[in-house]
Amino acid sequence: MFLLMLAVFIIGYGFIVFEHINHINKAAIALLIGSLTWAIYAIGGSGILELGFSSAWQNFSAAAHGSANIKEFITHHELYHHLSEISSILFFLMGAMTIVELVDKYQGFRIITSKINSSSAVKLLWIISLLTFFMSAVLDNLTTTIVILTVLRKLLSQKDNRWIFASMVVVSANAGGAWSPIGDVTTIMLWIGSQVTAGHIVTSVILPSLVNVIISTFLFSLLIKGQTIRPVLSENETREFTTHQERVFMLVVGTLALISVPIFKTITHLPPYLGMLLGLAVLWIMTDRYLKNRSAEDKRTLTVTAVIRSIDIPTILFFLGILSAVSALQSAGHLDLMAQVMDEKVKNIYVINMLIGIVSSIVDNVPLVAASMGMYNISGAEAVGYLANFAQDGNFWSFLAYCAGTGGSILIIGSAAGVAAMGLEKIDFMWYMKKVSVIALAGYLGGALTFYLQTLL
Repeated sequence: MFLLMLAVFIIGYGFIVFEHINHINKAAIALLIGSLTWAIYAIGGSGILELGFSSAWQNFSAAAHGSANIKEFITHHELYHHLSEISSILFFLMGAMTIVELVDKYQGFRIITSKINSSSAVKLLWIISLLTFFMSAVLDNLTTTIVILTVLRKLLSQKDNRWIFASMVVVSANAGGAWSPIGDVTTIMLWIGSQVTAGHIVTSVILPSLVNVIISTFLFSLLIKGQTIRPVLSENETREFTTHQERVFMLVVGTLALISVPIFKTITHLPPYLGMLLGLAVLWIMTDRYLKNRSAEDKRTLTVTAVIRSIDIPTILFFLGILSAVSALQSAGHLDLMAQVMDEKVKNIYVINMLIGIVSSIVDNVPLVAASMGMYNISGAEAVGYLANFAQDGNFWSFLAYCAGTGGSILIIGSAAGVAAMGLEKIDFMWYMKKVSVIALAGYLGGALTFYLQTLL
């Protein structure tokens, strides 16, 4: 059953990869493998957990003094534990998508697109790349990706060019999130877990992340040439539903709602999705009051209720399925086994982290980082030699933040930003692998080399 879970995941992953051949929506496959892996785990739980690879089961059994029921552990403890984590990501995504779509409906992004006058594709690529890089450190990589892709739809009409730009946004957003304590779920985990301090992760990872973006953007620029072609907007899109002041106001308020999320998290220590939903609630109340005396047509277009109906539900369901499948593998011990094998066979923090980064392009980086945090405890301040790498702000943790944050860019399915881009822009998995994976890998390796050289200084 242990191997059957892995086989179901690999076969399902293959169907997602070759969606353009089998013509089955990736969300349906993701939901299938998410459900099947948990079903197999529940049915064969006794044999799976007796293998002893699951650290979660060991901790649970120890807490229950060995009397824990396996069915109870799987169906009530682990399933609900992971469901809470997955739900927080989904609610965060739904809130962010709704806020961004609301700003777009109020034509707020016209303020940005009207300021970007360059028709040179290469120049625009660099502008968007650096903008994404720094935005994702202030917001987070997922929210930034949604915002920038919405802007790109107003700037680019050609599908191939927009896919290249969208792929670059994924790479830049992941790199930007890696050096900020609030830029990615994994960096938040390491920061809250005291593996790194905010100041140290910024100073130690920003240069490798910037090198990653510079190398990747330069290579992306070789794929495009000439001038950009802006989309021809329909009469409905060109018609001004709102005044200039209203557009500026909504852009500012929407941006503040997004920026307030990490502030909310820092002050309250509550999950980020609650901050996102708080921002959405405030916008909802404001727009309902504002539209009280507007026409029926405006109410059909500009209300939050109307916007929610237009968000991309298949993308959210894809997240649900793929994260459910990965969480089942984590609970059953597959990821713990992988961490143990790497620790026993490799014993080099740089190689271990680079492998974790590459693996994170296949499975979600959150459970990988969680497994690493469980495998490697924080060493004391007096630790010397190899163990000093595992002290707070040790090289292992800083490099883990970089590798887990940027390694997911190698495949489109390897990060939340990539999955969002895949859903919003309908990017083909094989197209990304052929056109982008080598570029993302080159940037990843360049940044990793930069980090290593930093440690020698």
